Amino acid sequence: MTNGINERPYLSIGEVLALLLEEFPDVTISKIRFLESQGLIEPERTASGYRKFFDADIERLRIILREQKENFLPLRVIRDRLDSGAIDDSGGIAAPAGRHGEGRASDGRPSGECRRR
Repeated sequence: MTNGINERPYLSIGEVLALLLEEFPDVTISKIRFLESQGLIEPERTASGYRKFFDADIERLRIILREQKENFLPLRVIRDRLDSGAIDDSGGIAAPAGRHGEGRASDGRPSGECRRR
């Protein structure tokens, strides 16, 4: 007998939660839904409306949670960095640290030059 989870290429929100809990013990389904409502993640939906999280969605979610946990970044800053390519979806930094480490505004956000990319 095969496990239904292994037959499909995506995970449900509950399965994603179980996967992330070890690294992020404070994450909840509500938090994942909130991140979606803020436009940080965009999982596909089934015909009946259930979320379908593929590997790229899960990796992006990990990046967002890690940036919050390790760097204490607000969601707006994380979204801007993901959108600008300062943080790529595979978890790496897209540009050398000097290009984004310099040119910071007094509040720690990238200066206008970094954000214009």
